[in-house]
Amino acid sequence: MLETKNLTKAFKKKTVVSEVNIYLEKGESVGLLGPNGAGKSTTISMISTLLPPTSGEVWFNGQNALKESQGLRKVMGVVPQEIALYEELSAYENMKFFGKVYGLRGKELESRITHVLDLIGLTDRKKDAVNTYSGGMKRRINIGVTLLHEPEILIMDEPTVGIDPQSRNYILDMIKTLNKEKGITVLYTSHYMEEVEKLCDRVYIMDHGEIIASGTNEELKSILSNEETIQIDVHTLSMGFQDNLLHHSSIRKVTEEGLGYRVIAPKGEDLLSEVFELAKQTHTKITGVSIQTPSLEDVFLHLTGRKLRD
Repeated sequence: MLETKNLTKAFKKKTVVSEVNIYLEKGESVGLLGPNGAGKSTTISMISTLLPPTSGEVWFNGQNALKESQGLRKVMGVVPQEIALYEELSAYENMKFFGKVYGLRGKELESRITHVLDLIGLTDRKKDAVNTYSGGMKRRINIGVTLLHEPEILIMDEPTVGIDPQSRNYILDMIKTLNKEKGITVLYTSHYMEEVEKLCDRVYIMDHGEIIASGTNEELKSILSNEETIQIDVHTLSMGFQDNLLHHSSIRKVTEEGLGYRVIAPKGEDLLSEVFELAKQTHTKITGVSIQTPSLEDVFLHLTGRKLRD
């Protein structure tokens, strides 16, 4: 349905997106996962024809969308990372304005507004100015105006940044409903691993402007199929203990995780006795140890050498 071919963007002499190739099948929910600065927002700006690439192509239903953009724009909704609303106007007034921009009029427009307000759960607050809303409510209106023209493709750029957990869960459930029940194709960018795992059929991992891995959640986790994750909780973090773990010949990665350390090592290695000995040498009190199957976060750490939110 939608495909990019070697999509590249350079600003002056700095390349921020390099030869990105991704595709979306009709009705899929696809995640674009990466830390801040990975190039996700630039990529979706090019896909949505808002930013011309330095080189590369975007194809929609067999047509070059960069040369003939109207066909794609008519069926696409883009939810930007920043709130794009007139905050002194009410939710209803914002929707009426943006609905007219989409070409909706009269009874059709009123019907769409009523439906979307119900969908995002803000019918009771429709007459209140947006600047009186919480951050989560503003995010929901931000999504709502994008749904007025009933898009076939929804591109969402980190739509849950900076909101409370209740609003975040509401938005995630709503997106899942739009995808699974309404059949809307979704491209979802985030640096929250758990959101992508919950919403997406397939995932692209992006870092430093490049796609470094792709596949289903299980396919990506299989990259570490011969590894296991050991969570070591301690009473007090210790640089000496962490250094000993880092320099152990069988340990692949070590990261701080809360009040403790997350270690990736080959399966079958009997490391626990050695871990306790290293702790003893550095006077580190271990309060808990658990062995886990590697997560998508562990895969990202393995591929990039850093945690997702670094």
